[in-house]
Amino acid sequence: MQDLKNRALNYHQYPKPGKLSVESSKPCSTAEELSLAYTPGVAEPVKAIHDNPSDAYKYTNKGNLVAVITDGTAVLGLGNVGALAGKPVMEGKAVLFKKFANIDVFDIEITAPSIESFIETVVNISPTFGGINLEDIAAPHCFRIEKELRKRLNIPVFHDDQHGTAVIICAALINALFLQDKKLESVKIVFLGAGAAGMATARLLKTMGATNITLVDKTGVLHTERDDISEYGHDLLIDTKSRTLEDVMPGADVFIGVSAANALPPDLLKKMSPKPVVFALANPDPEILPSIAHSMREDLIMATGRSDFPNQVNNALCFPYLFRGALDAKAVQITEKMQIAAAHALAGLAREAVPEEVLKAYNLKDLSFGKSYIIPKPFDPRLLLTVSSAVAKEAGVSS
Repeated sequence: MQDLKNRALNYHQYPKPGKLSVESSKPCSTAEELSLAYTPGVAEPVKAIHDNPSDAYKYTNKGNLVAVITDGTAVLGLGNVGALAGKPVMEGKAVLFKKFANIDVFDIEITAPSIESFIETVVNISPTFGGINLEDIAAPHCFRIEKELRKRLNIPVFHDDQHGTAVIICAALINALFLQDKKLESVKIVFLGAGAAGMATARLLKTMGATNITLVDKTGVLHTERDDISEYGHDLLIDTKSRTLEDVMPGADVFIGVSAANALPPDLLKKMSPKPVVFALANPDPEILPSIAHSMREDLIMATGRSDFPNQVNNALCFPYLFRGALDAKAVQITEKMQIAAAHALAGLAREAVPEEVLKAYNLKDLSFGKSYIIPKPFDPRLLLTVSSAVAKEAGVSS
């Protein structure tokens, strides 16, 4: 761990601090070019945009520029570290946007005295951007922030911790259920973790046809008699006498963990239905390790959030391409239908033959659709066209 710490700190510090820089996309090495880049030539696009605001997409980088914004209240598994300490993560997110989808990013870290002031700050800076990616904002105020910004802005607003996670989970689950010969409409799904990711994923699965979903948090099952659930979770409460994870796991077809390390007792796996699906997605340590899960059940399909195990559920498979499709279509929002289109595109890609360049990137001799490969690898070059085009097509249909 000490070696990782030193390598990570050196990576971020050298040869110059941070992971981002700004580079000019136009030449500016002569007097004539300077007169075009700035005064007097720059006045012409200013006047054009003043007369027709949509010309900002023609004469500025707005159409390919996303803000990655945080208040630092829920950074990775580190919690409320503050806006400034969250900056390395936001810079990292920007690197992924650029690497995978050629989208430019400004990372914005906001220290705000209230939810209202955070919202107003984002609204006030929004003309700069073609889209807003909210990141590492704690529940439940992340729900209100996203809802209010989606209502007030005419550009896509997307909370990746909610919806990016949901899209990847849904994509992986489509394929896992296919391999286990089960149908989304009839399976029993249990969530451990009812924060931003858990709630968003449950809602997206319901939209896709799931009918039997139970969420469990630290207190227990989210049932209709609880009075400690915020207004943003009321639609996910169920009428049941079950109160604990132990109560709801018997007969479950799917377990989705978005909670904490070692939170799933191994014995509960034995109580699940035949051919279960187990997604233990807590990072860096999952709710149950694959080695333990497979020792309890040989018939399960397993996924985690880690790259050193098969079937990594990784948000990098979603957000760059979802935004690429939305920006290309000039969508004013990212809808549930666009998210579902992305999930199906991802699931479909995993069933196709894996190109040689992907095998080389991961030092593999063979990789094919099956229990150990239900979701594409992040460095699969086909993701950009496959997912973004599916999103853009749906955006065109919905607009």
